[in-house]
Amino acid sequence: MMKKKHLSMHACIFFLCPCFKTLPLLVFSQVPLTEAVEPVDLEEYLSAHPMPVESGPLRDLFEFPSDDIEVVYTPRECRTLVSAVPEESEMDPHVRDCVRSYTEDWAIVNRNMHTLTILCKLAGKFLSTFTLNNSLPDALLPNLLDRTPNEEIDHHNEDQRKSNRHKELFALHPAPDEEEPIERLSVPEVPKEHFGQRLLVKCLSLKFEIEIEPIFASLALYDVKEKKKISENFYFDLNSEQMKGMLRPHVPPAAISTLARSAIFSITYPSQDVFLVIKLEKVLQQGDIGECAEPYMIFKESDAAKNKEKLEKLKCQAEQFCQRLGKYRMPFAWTAIHLMNIVSSAGSLERDSTEVEVGTGGTVYERRNSSIVGRRSLERTTSGDEACNLTSFRPATLTVTNFFKQEGDRLSDEDLYKFLADMRRPSSVLRRLRPITAQLKIDISPAPENPHYCLTPELLQVKLYPDSRVRPTREILEFPARDVYVPNTTYRNLLYVYPQSLNFANRQGSARNITVKVQFMYGEDPSNAMPVIFGKSSCPEFSKEAYTAVVYHNRSPDFHEEIKIKLPATLTDHHHLLFTFYHVSCQQKQNTPLETPVGYTWIPMLQNGRLKTGQFCLPVSLEKPPQAYSVLSPEVPLPGMKWVDNHKGVFNVEVVAVSSLHTQDPYLDKFFALVHALDEHMFPVRIGDMRIMENNLENELKSSISALNSSQLEPVVRFLHLLLDKLILLVVRPPVIAGQIVNLGQASFEAMASIINRLHKNLDGNQDQHGRNSLLASYIYYVFRLPNTYPNSPSPGGSVHYATMARSAVRPASLNLNRSRSLSNSNPDISGTPTSPDDEVRSIIGSKATDRSCNRMSSHTETSSFLQTLTGRLPTKKLFHEELALQWVVCSGSVREAALQQAWFFFELMVKSMVHHLYFADKLEGSRKHRFPERFMDDVTALVSTIAGDIVSRFQKDTEMVERLNTSLAFFLNDLLSIMDRGFVFGLIKTCYKQVSAKLYTIPNPSNLVSLRLDFLRIVCSHEHYVTLNLPCSLLTPPASPSPSVSSATSGFSTNVQDQKIANMFELSVPFRQQHYLAGLVLTELAVDPEIISRVINMVHNLLSSHDSDPRYADPQVKARVAMLYLPLIGVIMETVPQLYDFTGRPSCVAVDDYESEGGSMISQTVAMAIAGTSVPQLARRSLLICLLWVLKNADESVLQKWFTDLSVLQLNRLLDLLYLCVSCFEYKVLLFKPCEVSSKACRGTLHSSPLHSSRKRSPSGSAFGSQENLRWRKDMTHWRQNTEKLDKSRAEIEHEALIDGNLATEANLIILDTLEIVVQTVSVTESKESILGGVLKVLLHSMACNQSALYLQHCFATQRALVSKFPELLFEEETEQCADLCLRLLRHCSSSISTIRSHASASLYLLMRQNFEIGNSFAVSTVKMQVTMSLSSLVGTSQNFNEEFLRRSLKTILTYAEEDLELRETTFPDQVQDLVFNLHMILSDTVKMKEHQEDPEMLIDLMYRIAKGYQNSPDLRLTWLQNMAGKHSERSNHAESAQCLVHSAALVAEYLSMLEDRKYLPVGCVTFQNISSNVLEESAVSDDVVSPDEEGICSGKYFTEAGLVGLLEQAAASFSMAGMYEAVNEVYKVLIPIHEANRDAKKLSTIHGKLQEAFSKIVHQDGKRMFGTYFRVGFYGTKFGDLDEQEFVYKEPAITKLAEISHRLEGFYGERFGEDVLEVIKDSNPVDKCKLDPNKAYIQITYVEPYFDTYEMKDRITYFDKNYNLRRFMYCTPFTLDGRAHGDLHEQFKRKTILTTSHAFPYIKTRINVIHKEEIILTPIEVAIEDMQKKTQELAFATHQDPADPKMLQMVLQGSVGTTVNQGPLEVAQVFLSEIPNDPKLFRHHNKLRLCFKDFTKRCEDALRKNKSLIGPDQKEYQRELERNYHRLKEALQPLINRKIPQLYKAVLPVTCHRWIFDFTLSAEIRRV
Repeated sequence: MMKKKHLSMHACIFFLCPCFKTLPLLVFSQVPLTEAVEPVDLEEYLSAHPMPVESGPLRDLFEFPSDDIEVVYTPRECRTLVSAVPEESEMDPHVRDCVRSYTEDWAIVNRNMHTLTILCKLAGKFLSTFTLNNSLPDALLPNLLDRTPNEEIDHHNEDQRKSNRHKELFALHPAPDEEEPIERLSVPEVPKEHFGQRLLVKCLSLKFEIEIEPIFASLALYDVKEKKKISENFYFDLNSEQMKGMLRPHVPPAAISTLARSAIFSITYPSQDVFLVIKLEKVLQQGDIGECAEPYMIFKESDAAKNKEKLEKLKCQAEQFCQRLGKYRMPFAWTAIHLMNIVSSAGSLERDSTEVEVGTGGTVYERRNSSIVGRRSLERTTSGDEACNLTSFRPATLTVTNFFKQEGDRLSDEDLYKFLADMRRPSSVLRRLRPITAQLKIDISPAPENPHYCLTPELLQVKLYPDSRVRPTREILEFPARDVYVPNTTYRNLLYVYPQSLNFANRQGSARNITVKVQFMYGEDPSNAMPVIFGKSSCPEFSKEAYTAVVYHNRSPDFHEEIKIKLPATLTDHHHLLFTFYHVSCQQKQNTPLETPVGYTWIPMLQNGRLKTGQFCLPVSLEKPPQAYSVLSPEVPLPGMKWVDNHKGVFNVEVVAVSSLHTQDPYLDKFFALVHALDEHMFPVRIGDMRIMENNLENELKSSISALNSSQLEPVVRFLHLLLDKLILLVVRPPVIAGQIVNLGQASFEAMASIINRLHKNLDGNQDQHGRNSLLASYIYYVFRLPNTYPNSPSPGGSVHYATMARSAVRPASLNLNRSRSLSNSNPDISGTPTSPDDEVRSIIGSKATDRSCNRMSSHTETSSFLQTLTGRLPTKKLFHEELALQWVVCSGSVREAALQQAWFFFELMVKSMVHHLYFADKLEGSRKHRFPERFMDDVTALVSTIAGDIVSRFQKDTEMVERLNTSLAFFLNDLLSIMDRGFVFGLIKTCYKQVSAKLYTIPNPSNLVSLRLDFLRIVCSHEHYVTLNLPCSLLTPPASPSPSVSSATSGFSTNVQDQKIANMFELSVPFRQQHYLAGLVLTELAVDPEIISRVINMVHNLLSSHDSDPRYADPQVKARVAMLYLPLIGVIMETVPQLYDFTGRPSCVAVDDYESEGGSMISQTVAMAIAGTSVPQLARRSLLICLLWVLKNADESVLQKWFTDLSVLQLNRLLDLLYLCVSCFEYKVLLFKPCEVSSKACRGTLHSSPLHSSRKRSPSGSAFGSQENLRWRKDMTHWRQNTEKLDKSRAEIEHEALIDGNLATEANLIILDTLEIVVQTVSVTESKESILGGVLKVLLHSMACNQSALYLQHCFATQRALVSKFPELLFEEETEQCADLCLRLLRHCSSSISTIRSHASASLYLLMRQNFEIGNSFAVSTVKMQVTMSLSSLVGTSQNFNEEFLRRSLKTILTYAEEDLELRETTFPDQVQDLVFNLHMILSDTVKMKEHQEDPEMLIDLMYRIAKGYQNSPDLRLTWLQNMAGKHSERSNHAESAQCLVHSAALVAEYLSMLEDRKYLPVGCVTFQNISSNVLEESAVSDDVVSPDEEGICSGKYFTEAGLVGLLEQAAASFSMAGMYEAVNEVYKVLIPIHEANRDAKKLSTIHGKLQEAFSKIVHQDGKRMFGTYFRVGFYGTKFGDLDEQEFVYKEPAITKLAEISHRLEGFYGERFGEDVLEVIKDSNPVDKCKLDPNKAYIQITYVEPYFDTYEMKDRITYFDKNYNLRRFMYCTPFTLDGRAHGDLHEQFKRKTILTTSHAFPYIKTRINVIHKEEIILTPIEVAIEDMQKKTQELAFATHQDPADPKMLQMVLQGSVGTTVNQGPLEVAQVFLSEIPNDPKLFRHHNKLRLCFKDFTKRCEDALRKNKSLIGPDQKEYQRELERNYHRLKEALQPLINRKIPQLYKAVLPVTCHRWIFDFTLSAEIRRV
């Protein structure tokens, strides 16, 4: 598929301009995009076009800087104050080499620009998008009204637009994808000494119950699982000075290094199996361990006084033993701490430190601190190592309380491991043992990074060590539980001796208290003991002997000593360990010596030249060894010697070396021995049992090199640096043995390949992201250097030395000469192989200089040179890189495979060798063409070619390896560009490309290979001089010759810009791709590879980003040159426009068909679809567009203008469409803040310059010249993110991101504006300008519609004004739709909160009106006036960021312009402007608030109501708003209100229809509808300013017809029906029926009558079940409410709405709006005194109200519907007492009835109506009582006569009336008011009325009882009887009160009226009526 695509593409790749289609096809255009062109010979080009003398800022683009590469020798950092080196002055070669390897400086190659760390800084100042600053009044723009020439305006606009711009666009745009970084190889870590996790242990105190003698302690770490001691011993002494004094005769003065009480342990593999073991010893005394420990177990400190005598005796004995046996020790006690349990417990605490008590009772750990009890028991700790982190736990203080006494027969490590395993079990055997009570306090904490006063295991002082007198901390050497693979970097040479056991059971004689004296001897004389044994605690640093502890009376003791020895650097055959066994006499007897020697044995340190270590079972001699014993092993039976147990092995000892001198690997030892033998010319060489003679040396050396593969990996890694150095030395200086050159190049190369592959496979986790093993990378970077020219010591007359031939012509005999694969055109003529080294030499010397094979040697080699080899050395040396390339090219089979697997290693080695060679040969300044010999370049070519072939042939099989190989090859070529002929390297790149291209045609699914090619290209293009490599200062012309060679192509390049075709710069032409070679490859990938388009985009993005932030290219002139390399990008992206996704979320604004007619496409449609399609993420498309903008921003404007001139109209429109997309793409998306914050944070913020304090940084490799750390541009490493990542960020971060995004939007849009200006300048003189300018205007308007910053909008408005000024007819005659759009945009920005935006928008709007007036139209009915009016309505309905106040100010500004416009002052224009402005202002206030109240339905409807009212004289608009209101009501299920809106609409239509048509059957106007609603009369058109319906454009809508009226009425009837108001349905149909009757529409009449029948049926069936609204009075108090302050409304809520519900709703809504602490609900319904309210709060008073009717009204309001329709009066009651309380006793309880009158009747077109009148009636206590009794009586009557009867309701009412619990209620009322006749005659009637009420009440009770009796069943008879008894009791009590009449009532009548207070809100007057 792809093949076809590639083949069918146009060969001629001219850019979009159609004029090129007529040009003749040039020969050079025959190279399709899918193939690589021949690159320019860069060196030749540069020499032919030297840099101009005065090149100014462009000089850096011509050539690499002179100091581009340097070799630096950096001293290695030393941890210690003094370097760790051997003390001996005489050292053998191996020691010397090792010491050199550990001390020499690092040899580092620096590519200076490569390592230049550039943070992505933000140039200049950030333009703050969001700083609100609206305090300044709107200023008039200066000179706006002047008639300035357009050219001057353009020039001024450009100057303003170009000032204070961001220099770096990409500083505002994050890297799109971390997968495509500008690649850098990470700088490897400096090789350094290995440390695990470090733990600081401080020993604070050790205290026993009794203190009678000194105790000695040691600490060590053990791993139970591995059964290994994982640290050396740390000895510490916590004895008091008094105790130490007891040993004074035996202990010499202590060195300060032995006084340490704190130690740092290193643990590489922390696990749950690590224990800290503490062992205690004491001075040897008579008696076994149990006896000696007994006093410590039985005596308590508290009993000291009681046991004083016994203690004194013990002390006295101890002193005696100390004096006599002070130098001997005996085992005493031990304990262990489970380290991870302590660490994890401490880690879980919340305190700074932890105190933990460690003992043996119950569990091993008894914590004193209650907060950690049970936190992590042993059983629950994690078994995996992942939980074992020693770096961050809190310091813990341990108190060890119990010790176990040592068992004399269980002292071995094996026994210890059993004990430790047992300790972890819950039922430990140890817990049953009786412990020794003590207190050992230890601090455990993570070790600090750089502790002071620290000593290494060799006792060297670690930096910093300010004072040598301070007690030190010891670093304890780790014995890692498993192998650690780290190369040696420091000198260390330690030996540990572990005597384990002795068996003297069969020895005759007394030998029971046995100690072993250990000495390190350099001879056999007793005085030859060396002071190299490290001291323990409180003793000298070094001693000559060490004794083991004594187990009392044991002939076969175990030992647990560790004897640490500092090994001499150079060992001889006489160095040996001597063990002397003594019997110690514990009892003082006469003539008995203290110690008696009872045996001897020894271990020679060297065996066949190798260090002797390991496990030994030695025989013990009874006599002193004879002379010369030290060179023999004790196993050798020496004549005449007596041995214990018949010469059997009876003494077990282990010797362990920790050394960076001794490899302890036989293969490595042999290799180093042979190499050093060559160095020293010492023959024969003794290795093991072999003696190697000189004639045998070559074979042995070769076999030794190949046998390196058998060596253990751990020693190979430890001696890696030295090993590789030696192998490289053998390559560079092949030895001459007995006059013959021994070529070891092949063997060494194979060994290196094998070693590095072993490392790679076995140390898998030790690799960087490019698959480079960090140990090997460190070796190359820091250690590797070219070996010295000559060996250390020439051997005069010696027959073995190194040949130094420049290049061996000797092919190894094993080379397969028939390999079919092409190797190199420099290969010698290898037709036969010499049979021996002598033949080889002769053949080399004998060949002539012209013979190609001679090139295998230095060209200077002559016969005389060969003669020199027999007496001295050749004058030249081999070069490692040349030899390495040769060996690699000729290798085959498994060796070649191994080299391919780790190609990076050999590539980097080769490059460093090349740099060193150039550096030392002073060639770095010379011509690149002559730096390296041709044969080497041929080998490199062959190597690259074959490796490219491997990649192509194996990419589907060995994916991982090929990816690594591909990356390695790319980095190699990247490196070569810095040091070789760059044209040659380009040729290598082309070679790789050709191989890939050839393969692509043959495979069905090439995406993987294409991806590899992209990775390759990306790495090559990551070169720090990428721009310079692309020759950005050269100019293109097509080559003159028909078939151009590289030279002829370059000779044709012109330096004159006028001569070059502009199109060539903008298309991927052959000249472009040749000269800008790498850029051409990159852009070609973009044009031809749909499969990986997203990755190519990211690569381009990152390249441009790196150029953008590079300080070398900061100058605009330079940036223009860089941008020139990417001009074809514009065309590539333009090709994708028809398919591109429109970022606004709408379909693309471009029709694909428009482009069908275009000629030869620059990129394949597959690619165009890929870029535009879903396969490319939107983020990548955004990246592509930012790249486009960068090119447009930085490209030379004159070049762009020339190119635009050549483009067709269609292509220019395509460019404008692309810019339109860019506007959408880079619109500022407000995703950061809550809606209420958007307006202040987004497009309405003032944009002024302010420094950005927290500069946004990329990772160090954020530019092409970032640090060598290959830190990708990861999202997690930046201080900013895309808007989509909003989780877990602080507000400051979010605001900072908003700032970045806002600035990006500004800069992107300003670039678009710059481009639009260039387009306008280009097309303004052409004939087809109209269609182009329309497109420009479209882009401008689109940018105005998006969220923009103030800065951009100022420039945008300036451009818009200039455009309208230059082309006024464009808007007013051709693009009228865009005129409407422009009005809308300008009006929107007139409401901005930013004064500058308003100033510019107002100025633009005014000039638009003025130009409209001047063009000849009458402005009164002009386009602009009409559009502005319509825009305001549209705007307020949609915009969320609309501000009434700001728009008013803008309108005022427009008026001011009109007043100051002197030219038009005498015309009608100013008055027309004023009319328009006032008209807008009048309808503004309510409209603008609508959006504010979207969440407040009542307020929203109020505002819509007021808007509709504002359009009273504009029937079309009023009708629209009424219908909008109907829609809103329907949404909220307010069907009654919706119906009312429709009725009002119908009434409005009827009003205007009656003016237009005189038809009897039509309604005469509003009056017809007043039966439906009394409110409808407000639609009458009777005022003076009513418009005539026959004016143009008035009442022209579809509703202003008879059919429209019918439709509205039908909708109204349907809504009434849904509301359940069926009576109103009837009234609506009364208006409809005459119309249908007049039209004889029987069908409609039938339907109507059907619906009427349905409505009346529902009235019948729902009788008693209908429910309409519930009403509440709501009062608002407080300035926070604005217009609502002190307003009262009646709210209509759905039926059965409780007071709590509406209260909760309003409280929630206003609480959220003002703040819950600001809003307060007034709980009572009393009148509100505003003076007592807090002015800072908002108050709401909510009261339930009921419809109120006067008595006369009740005659007409009979049905439920009547009582709930057309309601205007409502009442609520408020109880009060005269003293201010709400409730009091019956005789003081008053009631206030408040009657409210609303402005309109419910239901209305809104759900809340203003209260316009308020009336109050005060009821006296007796009147209150009367009301209560009447109510109770009515309830009884209702319950009694209910049909059907409801027994439950009846019983409930009865219970409330006569029940025993409440009969005090009615009775108490009667007793209070009827017991006495009132004194005030005015109350007589009330008294009598109450009396009659009670009469009626008792009668109703009796009726109810009777009714209940008839309803109840047998089970309630008792209940009935109880009710009757209560009734009779009540009746009897009331009887006398009811029967008492007032005689005066019957004499005269007194008129009595109620007390009333009437409040009329309208008149604001108060009237009291009594």
